[in-house]
Amino acid sequence: MNVDLVELLTHPAFMLLMILGLDLIFGDPVYRFHPVRMIGSLISWHEAGLRHSGLNGKFGGVLLSLLLILSTLLFSMGIFKFLEYFHWSLSWVWYVFLGWSFLALGDLLKHARQVAAAMEKEDLSLSKVTVGKLVGRDTNLMDLPACGRATVESVGENFNDGVIAPIFYFCLFGIPGILVYKVVNTLDSMVGYRNEQYQDFGWCSAKLDDLMSFMPARISWLFLSGAAVFYPQLSGSNALKVGWRDHFKLPSFNAGWCEATVAGALKIKLCGPIWRDGRLAQNVWLGRQGDREGATVKDIKLVNSLALTSSLIGSGFTMVMLCYSGFLPFFS
Repeated sequence: MNVDLVELLTHPAFMLLMILGLDLIFGDPVYRFHPVRMIGSLISWHEAGLRHSGLNGKFGGVLLSLLLILSTLLFSMGIFKFLEYFHWSLSWVWYVFLGWSFLALGDLLKHARQVAAAMEKEDLSLSKVTVGKLVGRDTNLMDLPACGRATVESVGENFNDGVIAPIFYFCLFGIPGILVYKVVNTLDSMVGYRNEQYQDFGWCSAKLDDLMSFMPARISWLFLSGAAVFYPQLSGSNALKVGWRDHFKLPSFNAGWCEATVAGALKIKLCGPIWRDGRLAQNVWLGRQGDREGATVKDIKLVNSLALTSSLIGSGFTMVMLCYSGFLPFFS
């Protein structure tokens, strides 16, 4: 094959374009041995072994994080080197496949559209079921505006974890960067709880996730605010202001940036009373005091458009930087 063509196909900017295109066209690949599922199973296996050995505290949690990061990195890069031995194209397919598996924009927009479709039919039961696939809260007391609000919040919250952070770490470290971020993010979602069982054991996972999401969350605030300018129904300046003012109100160190920015862009109030397992887990509003509290089908469609536009801007900016700045990911 022509050397120039090989260089084009293996260039990080082209690989990112392929990954984003696959995700938007086909969504997340669904099958038993999905990399995130495998990481989740590995977390459970390591956790059981560490707890059985009496390592239930912070030291055990640190070991869990190190074991997961090292084992997944060695496994994925080992497969890359093995496939590369036979032909560069095989290792290229493996890395593109991993990147596609770790980007979550397509499925996020799809699930939000499903809630919007149920709300358009004014089918409250179906709306609760579909929104339950997006959020980890009680849905039994929700009305249609609350289903819409939870959907808008979910798109905002997951925009950073599912899109901008993976792209950010791809820009710095290539596919291994995305892999490490997703391992840490999955660890946090499984053991990073502030309860009796995980207060100490999940401490390291939660801190690592806070650290790795710090910069991407603030970049997401800028991209969302910038993208809002392209829509007459949205307010870019309000998104910027509310994101800056209200981001600290949520317990999460980083989630408030995106959710508050989305609230400002749509000129609505988000969050409010959130129930989990029959208990009031949170009762904080994001957004301006006079804005409405519920979200409509139109709001869901707008936040989807905002997330898609912000993702394209972020990806385009990254591709241009990879092509013209002379900077390449460390593991490219």
